[in-house]
Amino acid sequence: RGHMRHRLLALAFCSAATLAAAPAAAQNTNVGEVNLLFWTPDPDLVLQSGSLTAATGITEVDFVEEFGIENDTFPEIRFSVGRNHKFRFGYVPVRYEAEAIIQRTITFRGQTFTVGAPASTDIRWDIWRFGYEWDFVSRDRGFVGVIGELKYNKLDASIDSPALAEAAATEQRAPVPTVGVIGRGFVHDMVSITAEFSGLRINTDDFEAKFLDFDINGAVTFGRYIGVQGGFRQVTVDYFIDDDVGDLKLRGPYIGVVARF
Repeated sequence: RGHMRHRLLALAFCSAATLAAAPAAAQNTNVGEVNLLFWTPDPDLVLQSGSLTAATGITEVDFVEEFGIENDTFPEIRFSVGRNHKFRFGYVPVRYEAEAIIQRTITFRGQTFTVGAPASTDIRWDIWRFGYEWDFVSRDRGFVGVIGELKYNKLDASIDSPALAEAAATEQRAPVPTVGVIGRGFVHDMVSITAEFSGLRINTDDFEAKFLDFDINGAVTFGRYIGVQGGFRQVTVDYFIDDDVGDLKLRGPYIGVVARF
């Protein structure tokens, strides 16, 4: 919670400072924005699945360490429409595949993989977001607003081996509502800086989840409508659903194009 408060305060301070320093000629008159981005995150993917895992005392599986998963690049689509009241949409499909020789005995979904066994993994993580944004401060030089979103996570992870009749697989669906803040300032007519942070923690009798999403980026437009964009995004998801536990994190840079209309 302390980290969240510090990030919110830092974001609000940076947004206010950017708005104050930006030239009056900058423009914030667009009613829509479309982003096509290419994200190269550094993954942390730790999963524990199946009641047998807890019963045998074998801890979670670190997929990056066990299978040597390397960084990859994924497309991301973002869309927003509206002036002070905006509808927001985003989607990024995360895919990892790797093969390895098991270096320690692990158990996943009731299947035990012993040292020296060949195995492969397939991880498919779809991150959707549907949201609403209200810019309570909106000027030609930029805006500051609040965000309410539903982050929908669809995770499919499996481990397969020639010794198995079928892969040990888990499927999880974790819809998590989040709230946050966003700020954008124009430091030049054609240059904008945007930062946003959203998150929430849910804890019930049979469901526990945390979702944190931090993003900072800069965009340079050529004319009023088309530009290039680069930034850094970090997504953190922790969940406990039935017998499944996940500790997932993606963080890294992205680059792409932006169209404003």
